[in-house]
Amino acid sequence: MTPRQCSRTRKTNETDIRVIVDLDGTGRAEVRTGLGFLDHLVTAFARHARIDLDLECHGDLAVDDHHTAEDCALAIGTAIDQALGDRRGIARFGSAFAPLDEALARAVIDLSGRPFAHVELGLRRDKIGDLSCENVAHVLCSLATAARTTVHVDVLRGVNDHHRAEAAFKAFALALHEALRCDGGDDIPSTKGVL
Repeated sequence: MTPRQCSRTRKTNETDIRVIVDLDGTGRAEVRTGLGFLDHLVTAFARHARIDLDLECHGDLAVDDHHTAEDCALAIGTAIDQALGDRRGIARFGSAFAPLDEALARAVIDLSGRPFAHVELGLRRDKIGDLSCENVAHVLCSLATAARTTVHVDVLRGVNDHHRAEAAFKAFALALHEALRCDGGDDIPSTKGVL
C-alpha cells in the first residue's frame, strides 16, 4: 500500500501554518495553534481518527480566533485530501456515535470527493476557553470542504457546551477512521470509477 501521508504549508497575511498528516498512524498529535480549546479538539480528533497529525499555526490572534480556526481546518482538510490520493481501496463510508458524559454526538461521512457539511452542535455559550463557539462548527465544515468530503454531524443531547463540542469532534473522528479503512480492494469505491 502506498503511504497515505502529506506535508503542507499554508501562508497568508493572516496565518502561517505547517501540517503533517499520516492517515495510517496511531493517533499521535502535536498541535500548537495558539488557541487552547482548538488544540484540545484537534488533538482529540487525531487520537480517535487514529491519524498522526503535526499542526503548528502562527495566526493573527490579536484580531480574533476566526482566521486561525478556519485556516487550520483548511490546511488539515487539504492534507487529508492529498494523502488519500485517488481514494482507491478505501471503505469510503463511515458513521459513529460518541458520548461524553451527558452529551451524545452522531457523525456520518462519505469520502465522496464532493464537499458538503451539515453541522448542528446546539452550542449556547459565546466561547469555550479562547475559541468562539461559532468557530467550532466552522472548523468541522471547513475541514470537510477542504477534504472534499460529505459530512453530517449532529449533537443529539447534552447540556455542557464543552462536552457537546468534544463529543462532536470525537464522533467525526471515529466516522472518519471507519471511512479511511482500507477494505482490501484495489478499486475506487464508486460506480463512477472516480471519487
